[in-house]
Amino acid sequence: MIFYLFAILTVAPAFVAVFHPNILYAALSLFISFFGVAGLYLLLAADFVAATQVLLYVGGILILLLFAVMLSPKIYSPTFQESQKRYIVPSILGVFILSIIVFSIFKTNWNVTLVEGIFPHTVSRIGNLFLTDYLLPFELASILLLAALIGAILLARSSEDEHQ
Repeated sequence: MIFYLFAILTVAPAFVAVFHPNILYAALSLFISFFGVAGLYLLLAADFVAATQVLLYVGGILILLLFAVMLSPKIYSPTFQESQKRYIVPSILGVFILSIIVFSIFKTNWNVTLVEGIFPHTVSRIGNLFLTDYLLPFELASILLLAALIGAILLARSSEDEHQ
């Protein structure tokens, strides 16, 4: 029952995000859909992926999208241009991809054996792997991200100095 609740919470706002003519309402419905996806990850016992979904997509990307919409000059009329032609190609592509997915679901030989017991938390396992086996790649990624952040700040400052 909870799966169907999260599935509806994911799919229904996704349809609103795709087909609503108002950009702000589409972004807000995408916000709800991202929370539904995080709930589905929790049902799969992937608590780290669910937390990452909320932090990155809901907390970062979607808020950035909302700021872009809110700061646009045409905030009082943020609608897409209405045209029936814009639905044809995406609808055909969507039906094609959906048919491939449904075909794959029914033709796959799924492993349906039940596992006894409760799943362990994945966060502690991922933390242990980051501090043991994957310490060097983790530190290299953090240094790379720090260098990218410093480069972005320098580029922003140099372009700000040119405009003054």
